[in-house]
Amino acid sequence: MIFLVSCHEDKSTITIVDLSKKDASIFQKKAILQFQKNNFNNAFYYFNKSKISAEITQDSADVVYNLIQMASIQQINGDYYGSKETLTEALPYVKRKDIYSASINNYFGIADKELSIYEDAIFYYKEAIKDCKDETCKNPPLNNIAVVYIKQKKYDEAISILESLRNKQNIDIPSSAKRKGRVLDNLGYAYFKKGDSEKGFILINEGLEIRSQIDDFYGSIESNLHLAEYYQKLDIKKSNEYAKDAYEIATQFNSIDERLKALAFLISNRQQENNEQYAQKFIYLNDSIIKIRNNFKNKFAKIKYDSKKEKDENQKLRLEKAESLLILQKIKYQRFLFLSGIVFLIVLIALLIRYFKIKTKTERIKASYETETRIAKKIHDELANDVFHAITFTQTQSLTEVNTKENLIQKLDDIYQRVRGISRENNEILNSLEFSKNLKDLLATYNDHSRNIIINNIEKVDWELIDETKKVTLYRVLQELMVNMKKHSLASLIVVKFDNSDSKKLIVDYVDNGKGCNKAEIIKNGIQNMENRILSINGTIIFDTEPEKGFKAKIIIPNN
Repeated sequence: MIFLVSCHEDKSTITIVDLSKKDASIFQKKAILQFQKNNFNNAFYYFNKSKISAEITQDSADVVYNLIQMASIQQINGDYYGSKETLTEALPYVKRKDIYSASINNYFGIADKELSIYEDAIFYYKEAIKDCKDETCKNPPLNNIAVVYIKQKKYDEAISILESLRNKQNIDIPSSAKRKGRVLDNLGYAYFKKGDSEKGFILINEGLEIRSQIDDFYGSIESNLHLAEYYQKLDIKKSNEYAKDAYEIATQFNSIDERLKALAFLISNRQQENNEQYAQKFIYLNDSIIKIRNNFKNKFAKIKYDSKKEKDENQKLRLEKAESLLILQKIKYQRFLFLSGIVFLIVLIALLIRYFKIKTKTERIKASYETETRIAKKIHDELANDVFHAITFTQTQSLTEVNTKENLIQKLDDIYQRVRGISRENNEILNSLEFSKNLKDLLATYNDHSRNIIINNIEKVDWELIDETKKVTLYRVLQELMVNMKKHSLASLIVVKFDNSDSKKLIVDYVDNGKGCNKAEIIKNGIQNMENRILSINGTIIFDTEPEKGFKAKIIIPNN
């Protein structure tokens, strides 16, 4: 009944989750479409909306994907500090080292590279490599490390990395053409900067040809800029041609940084035609780039702020609605739950009463059967032979003789004492005031001419403070100890000491001078029964024995 009610109450939550999951997918598709059209403001807005919906569904993978895309848009528009904040926001959602964690570290590296924090950039690129599970994933951060080394003028380190990427077997497959063009261009530029201009030119040119064949227009900007720099000291005309190509493509893709680099080449080459025009464009772009990027930063920050505000308001409305629904549901189901609870309790109590009655009856039958079996075994083992011998004695001996008559009386007295012992062992254990006497009688039963049992301080124990169940348990455990002693130890002296000086517990020490045994050879059945009995009343029992050093047991029973 409670399960059905719970299902009914969760229906509204399930609906919200389903709707949010659908919204996350729709917003993400819109964001990707806008990103492909270079509508970065709209793309950022929809990625952010998708991220908020994914947070509701607790889809950490979608949250991380959307935040990475948002960070990449911020980097495209020069908001490197903002992109690092966005990437930091994604970190708590990363559950394991995978392509997402690698991508986050790679973007951290790109941000620090653009901010000229080169050592931090290399650190993040290396972390990205650690997170990669395959070689394909490692290629972008490796290439990026090489680019940083070129900026640091560590050309040999850059060449070493790029040559290893160039020599990989999978770089020649068609799907890797874009990566191959990038690697060849950077490798050629590294050789050129190192001083090997001829080899550098061949590789840069090869990289540009690959990029042109696959329409990698954005990548071709860097190739053209590298060739413009290569020809700057060899052929000003060609240098200007490559710089113009780079400028036109950068203008087409609205890449301001690359436009400025291309204009810088055109101006520094001192081209007479349009030189003043290029200089004016450079000044205009350089002056406006800070404003443009600040505008983007403000837009991105506003989108985040507005979305957070909307999220908080929606969450508040959802909570208010949920509270209203909860109140209505409580009113609707209160009586039903109350009546159902009463019926349930009545049925449960009836079942429990029946269960315990059956259990008690079963335990009594079992205990009775065990008692009867034990008594029968004792009579058979201990009395039958003695009775038979007594009968035979009367049949074979003359009872008129005094010694014969006394001998028969002694035999009959021994049989009588054993019968009393069996009766006492299986008698009902008396409570409170009579318990002490009954327990002493039990222990005294095992006293004979070859065995001496000493009982200390039993009268000092306040048995009224000890629970009846615990007294019965103690009685049975001591009984089993005495039986084991009689069967196995051959002890001549047994001491049972009671200590109730601590009001919180009763301590009983059992010691005999029997033959003892190795601890590993203790008879498990009897010992296990004693342990189970004591553990059932939250007590402890500790056994200590060694060959020819007797047997010891310490029983600790809490009073409460």
